[in-house]
Amino acid sequence: MNDSPVSQNHMIDITDCLEAVSVFRGWKNFFFLVLLVCLVLAQASFWLIDRGFIEAPTSTVSAPDPIAAAASLTMADPNATVTGAGGSGGGLLTKLTFEHLARTIVLVDGVLLVTAVLFSMAMFFSLMVSLIGRLGGINHVARAFFLSLIMLVLIVPWQNVLGLNVPGMIYTPSELLKWIAAKSDGLLDTIFYYLRFSGYWLVVFLLLIMSQMRSGRWAKSILKRLEII
Repeated sequence: MNDSPVSQNHMIDITDCLEAVSVFRGWKNFFFLVLLVCLVLAQASFWLIDRGFIEAPTSTVSAPDPIAAAASLTMADPNATVTGAGGSGGGLLTKLTFEHLARTIVLVDGVLLVTAVLFSMAMFFSLMVSLIGRLGGINHVARAFFLSLIMLVLIVPWQNVLGLNVPGMIYTPSELLKWIAAKSDGLLDTIFYYLRFSGYWLVVFLLLIMSQMRSGRWAKSILKRLEII
């Protein structure tokens, strides 16, 4: 692809495309931050229960609706308190219950899924604007879009949407309790347990970071091609 500097007339012709790029880039960065916060909250919720900082109900439910599952699970032990590894917790953790955490997980699930879709759409429209306006950096933005698309596919809870055996990264409170109960069955079950809730999360997290980095290279490539920097 020809990366030679563009003429002044061409700069005027692509002004609208550059303005569109600025809009999509701003929203993309916003969606990235929201996704980052949601991923951190999802992983923190998992470790709080896994490490025993929050006492989880011993019963499990099979409700397919995450909101209904969370409500049913919290009724099992509404007064569950925080217990640390070496004794009782302190500060804010002492006020947290499984009910609070279940509601947080359900909320994070919804925000994470919607934001991942919007993030991928922002990448797609950025790709289209780059193609139409011939702005350059197609290699970077195309890679960023496909990375975001793969991330979206991994996030979608296919176990709830289509009833597949291969789950998405998103999990419900009831699903987490079922996996915790099965963790003690053997070493292989424990390995699959941590791969499901931490390994899966790490893959999605890396895809998000790589997509954001690629989009950053795309923006720099456009500016360089237009001799703005």
